[in-house]
Amino acid sequence: MDKSPRPPRRRPLRDAPIVRRNTVRLPVDVARHIRAGHPWVFREALGPRPLVVEPGTVIDLIDVDGELVGKGLYDADSVIAVRVFTRRAQGVIDAAMVAERVRTAVALRRRIFGELMETTRLINAEGDGLSGIVVDKYQDYLVVQLYSSAVMPLRDGLYHALMDQLAPKGIYEQRRFRSLAGEAPRQAAAELVRGVPAPVELEVAEDDLKFIVDVTAPLSTGLFMDLREGRRAVRQWARGRSVLNLFSYTGAISVAAHAGGATSICAVDVAAKAHARARRNFAASGFDPEKPELIVGDALKVLARFVERKRTFDMVVIDPPAFASAAARGGKPWSATRDYSELVGACIEVLAPQGLLVAASSTHKLNALEYEQALAEGALLAQTQLRIIDRRGLPADFPTVPGFPEGNYLKFVIAARS
Repeated sequence: MDKSPRPPRRRPLRDAPIVRRNTVRLPVDVARHIRAGHPWVFREALGPRPLVVEPGTVIDLIDVDGELVGKGLYDADSVIAVRVFTRRAQGVIDAAMVAERVRTAVALRRRIFGELMETTRLINAEGDGLSGIVVDKYQDYLVVQLYSSAVMPLRDGLYHALMDQLAPKGIYEQRRFRSLAGEAPRQAAAELVRGVPAPVELEVAEDDLKFIVDVTAPLSTGLFMDLREGRRAVRQWARGRSVLNLFSYTGAISVAAHAGGATSICAVDVAAKAHARARRNFAASGFDPEKPELIVGDALKVLARFVERKRTFDMVVIDPPAFASAAARGGKPWSATRDYSELVGACIEVLAPQGLLVAASSTHKLNALEYEQALAEGALLAQTQLRIIDRRGLPADFPTVPGFPEGNYLKFVIAARS
């Protein structure tokens, strides 16, 4: 009979509490950011052990001492692994919570504007406590953008709350899920999920101007609401100036410049159908649709031709996409984080002395400091200086929360050339 002594039974360490199922212990720095208001837990913060749960599962987030930091919904396919919805131990992520946050968000807009505008951001994702969910109002129709499979269990509660609060004619849904590689799937047309279909072309008002939107479109309706203050700035500064609008898309900036008294407008975009919409936007506001000069082509190539011809403008507007493929540009791929300074330098080459550069960027991967550094490097390439004379940010219906700098993604400046 073996009488060798048995090893002592190990007791769990007091400083390493047992982690319950569907619970993630966060590193110290990540827990601090979540407590301070950041709503995203990136996948690398989960550690080497993968979570084997369904998308939309509620995950408890704890610190190294086992104290609750927050609760969120799990996304198996995104670099954002958990989206935080509450930091209260008693908080429940359900339809009742969604309904309350929808009510709060709509009430905030009504306090700001009195009456809801025809174009209003009703739910600004993390800024309204509903991470991964955006809701835009276009006249009597709503467009819902879902950025994560994690929020799919909340859909029915969301749509019920929106119908209850606003009684829209219809609600359209766009799914914009991104893979771990950062790629979005090929987008289908927006799906009608409540109410009756919208007309293919819907006319909406912004201030005293009118624009045509398509709420059924797979990506953008044709009007970027977050640039509302930027359009107002262009209108303010355009009087008496010749304007070059690059990456002009559906011409909303061009319409604003014309309304502000621009002497001429030249708009450049790679898509001919964008120019067709621009003409309709001019006509909708009562302007001559043949007023702007519309050029189909790559912005940098068009700028090079203008330099050769010594053609200059008093105002140059740039709002490039964050990324563009080589095929889309007919050459090398474009990246805002890498190529913005080159674009700025090329624009200054066609900007008259004392002219105005209107520059925008909507990628959160380029922060405000890096953005202004890109402007400075662009001016250096053109052997001149820029002086920023106007800055505009997100409109009031795009609230953000402290501790989440990615939410304040828009950079918009007007700079005078020396």
